[in-house]
Amino acid sequence: MTQYALVCLLLGAMAWGQAASLPSAPPAQPQGAPASPTGNPADSKEADAAKVAPDAPVITINGLCDNPPADKTADPNCKTVITRAEFEKVLDTVQPNMPPRARRQLATRYAMALVMAQKAHEMGLDQGPKFDERMKLMRMQVLSQSYNQAVQEKAAQISDKDIEDYYHSNSAAFEEANLQRILVPRSQTLPTSKVKLSAAAEEKRRKDAEGTMQKEADKLHARAVAGEDFGKLQEEATQLSGSKAKAPSTKMADVRRSSLPPTQASVMDLKSGEVSAVIADPSGYYIYKVGTKETEPLDKVKEEIRGTLRTQRMQEQTQAVQQSATPTLDESYFGPDMPPQHGMPLPPPTGGPSSKPPSPGPK
Repeated sequence: MTQYALVCLLLGAMAWGQAASLPSAPPAQPQGAPASPTGNPADSKEADAAKVAPDAPVITINGLCDNPPADKTADPNCKTVITRAEFEKVLDTVQPNMPPRARRQLATRYAMALVMAQKAHEMGLDQGPKFDERMKLMRMQVLSQSYNQAVQEKAAQISDKDIEDYYHSNSAAFEEANLQRILVPRSQTLPTSKVKLSAAAEEKRRKDAEGTMQKEADKLHARAVAGEDFGKLQEEATQLSGSKAKAPSTKMADVRRSSLPPTQASVMDLKSGEVSAVIADPSGYYIYKVGTKETEPLDKVKEEIRGTLRTQRMQEQTQAVQQSATPTLDESYFGPDMPPQHGMPLPPPTGGPSSKPPSPGPK
């Protein structure tokens, strides 16, 4: 296979390798076909593929010569043979764990890329400044993708000690509590005025209604501290707002600090049995009561911490690279500055391989 064919294939296939891994409905198993041990036809295909020898031909392209004669004479027996080992090198470059159906699509695409690359070479399309510039851009894209992959692999190297240190340093983040909550809407649903009011009068009417609800929130808070049932208090708050909807549930189970809005996260600092102050929010007034509290064990959150550390490290590395060099653009040519769009890929060169993935088949 030629060097030009491989370059053409990779640039066209890398973009769709991930799309090909999207879950899709498994193909129907032919009647009478032997069932796989797991009952999944894909497992049976994997098992059959594993029996093929590494040096066995898996793709044969009749009419394409590995080494075409210099005089360009047609050879009726001309063919290109690709072994399993050779094809799996391509798989490892595009997507190592590609499912069987997608591998067949890649094989077809790969074979046609080899044919077109050879024809382009015969036409001299791999010569000249335009081709060289395209190759330069494509090389930048491949290097950028390789760098991102290296960063991801390095970020994934997380030791048990890293996880334990993070857990002990952020133990409050893994504390869970059972809460009760009362939501007092900020405003009332007011009946339509019988007379037309001025804008100023409407605004005063609205503010008066908000003031009424704030006072009611304070009253409900005092009753909550006194030990009244939160469900009953929530029903009163809903009725006071003029809403005809059913009162929301007051119970919240297994709540973490991170699952609460930032303005309400301080609730997790309260002890069991304590009632929070009235917390004002654009949507209304909140009153919490803390029930049982416990910190999740390390074993239960280990994988969660691993994912958090991996994401943090990737973000830190990405920010370091972005801050290491800052481009300055001529506004008279490019126009005014726009918000940055990090991670935006380079556009494919005109006439280059399409980045649009082939259809992975019916889902």
